[in-house]
Amino acid sequence: MNTKIYKEVLSLAKVLMTCANKKDQVGFDASYQTLLRLCEENDGTDKDHPVQWETLADFTDDLEQAIALYDKALAKATAINAKDYLSSIGFSVAQLKVELGDNAGAIAYLEQAKIHSNKIIDKELKADIHDLLKALKGV
Repeated sequence: MNTKIYKEVLSLAKVLMTCANKKDQVGFDASYQTLLRLCEENDGTDKDHPVQWETLADFTDDLEQAIALYDKALAKATAINAKDYLSSIGFSVAQLKVELGDNAGAIAYLEQAKIHSNKIIDKELKADIHDLLKALKGV
């Protein structure tokens, strides 16, 4: 991934978190629009990367819209076979699916995330995926 883009996405995420914590909706909206523009400008270019789409989805309030953005991030992660992103994005979508009452959909995303997580080192994410999948399946 382009280091400049990564740093910009990280910086915007920090600003978005600060604005959210301070309940600064104007600042949040402006930073969100900046991140959205960055994603759209890089879409389909060599600067495109799942991290920017995942970050945009992380800060999207509309759950259905967030899922659509996560799905876009998943497609980009699949294209580069990025197991870390495939695992984390799948877990994030599953959490939203649970919020929407779609446990079957959540299980489908979690099962894929679990497969991808076999190739990552993030033990906490692996455990989170396992635990949520176990809880949803009632095992």
